[in-house]
Amino acid sequence: MNSKFLLFFIIVFSNFAFAQKKEFHAPDYTLIKKAITDKNSEFYYPHLLERLKANDTLITPNQYRHLYFGQTLQKNYNPYNGRKKTDELKKYYQATVELKEEDLPKAIRTFREGLEENPLDIRAMNYLAYMYHLSGDEATAKKVSENFHGLFGAILSSGDGLNCETAFHVIAVSHEYVLLNMFQLENKSQSFDGTCDYLEFEKGKYKVPGMYFNVSKLQEKNLEILKAK
Repeated sequence: MNSKFLLFFIIVFSNFAFAQKKEFHAPDYTLIKKAITDKNSEFYYPHLLERLKANDTLITPNQYRHLYFGQTLQKNYNPYNGRKKTDELKKYYQATVELKEEDLPKAIRTFREGLEENPLDIRAMNYLAYMYHLSGDEATAKKVSENFHGLFGAILSSGDGLNCETAFHVIAVSHEYVLLNMFQLENKSQSFDGTCDYLEFEKGKYKVPGMYFNVSKLQEKNLEILKAK
């Protein structure tokens, strides 16, 4: 399944990538918190989350930013807590054989349940879009894929990844590797400086030596968890 999935992955992404503007700015969590807690705001978090779960394709780029970065301000945000469906999803990620048509209903159900647990699991969201594509449900595949790209666009809008000051902001470490996969990049090592993860590439293999990801919100949550113990 992997090679065909990667091709689907790239084709869907290519149209999205060329439409992106190069401007970026880091999330302002003070402003985001104010917006997502205002019941009269278009960014009110419970409403935005319901729209995402319903595969609403009319969510704006700014609303996706509030959805993505606003997740870190929710009480249930815990990027280190394993989900019940994590192991089941891994079986699909690591599969080397083609899914048979009769396997698709179970696969789709598994990924939907995984996203019910973690609605912002962008890796699962992209795989689910592919599952719908394989099943012939192109309409739903497109809806799920558009929401994946909306959330992925929120990451791209937060930086350029060239240094820690302009790093891509992510709310889960796994999202770092989703981004690398989207650009067909492979890292040889990973380091952490207290604010940013740095994924280093093989020397001379790509135009940049590595990529930076701001994981400060993950670290804040980790400290909260440690203090609560």
